[in-house]
Amino acid sequence: MATTSMQTHAHPVVPFGALLRAWRQRRRRSQLDLALDAEVSQRHLSFVESGRAAPSRDMIVRLAEQLDVPLRERNALLLAAGFAPLYPERPLDDPAMQAARGMVDLILRAHLPHPALAVDRHWHMVAANAAIAPLMLGVEDTALLAPPVNVLRLSLHPRGLAPRIANLPEWRAHLLERLRRQVATSADPALVSLLEELAAFDVGPGCSAAVGMATTHPASGIAVPLQLDTAQGRLSLISTTTVFGTPTEVTLSELAIEAFYPADDVTVERLKRLSRL
Repeated sequence: MATTSMQTHAHPVVPFGALLRAWRQRRRRSQLDLALDAEVSQRHLSFVESGRAAPSRDMIVRLAEQLDVPLRERNALLLAAGFAPLYPERPLDDPAMQAARGMVDLILRAHLPHPALAVDRHWHMVAANAAIAPLMLGVEDTALLAPPVNVLRLSLHPRGLAPRIANLPEWRAHLLERLRRQVATSADPALVSLLEELAAFDVGPGCSAAVGMATTHPASGIAVPLQLDTAQGRLSLISTTTVFGTPTEVTLSELAIEAFYPADDVTVERLKRLSRL
């Protein structure tokens, strides 16, 4: 049976008007600006935010679309206004999600011999291709590899991949900035906690040797590469993120595929050798 935000991420004690105002302010939109785009009067929008008027279901959907509210939180807005959730949420292994899971697996396999993985909204790895496992060899704290693996924690933890990341300061700054943007967009308290945890990691003595070997790579002018030391030598990888374009299901809307590409010819050959391990 499909679950909904009523079960997973609802805000039943917060009035709808307060939730809407918080999202409007988070998006830095004025009442007039939002009202014009959503085709409602500013007066009515003001009354809705103050609790003096009740919104219709259609109005909630229009306002949420204009504010680019994540589907999970759109369900929370509907619940706060007394409506049933509109967007279903199913785990990726649900039979109804078989086609979507098959598409994810197909994309991951097609990316071989280059690494690729799929993560949920909290950066937990939900699927990966065979090229990911060799990159994790030598992780000192095996608890970091226990499902569900949080790929950000694994990357930046002093007993995770961090000691083998040659450009750790740059890569760390890149990941933390991505997470900060995600926090600003989603207002997810779990991501706020994750950001605080990762920012507090000590990258000192255990990582000093690797950090000292950081090099400037030609790809750094385009993107921040991951420079990772492996059994086959240093890899220089550029990552891209793929999301579903117009999902109407919560899990799919929060799923992202992180695909890594070799940034130089040396990495191409080393990835081929790693794939044969």
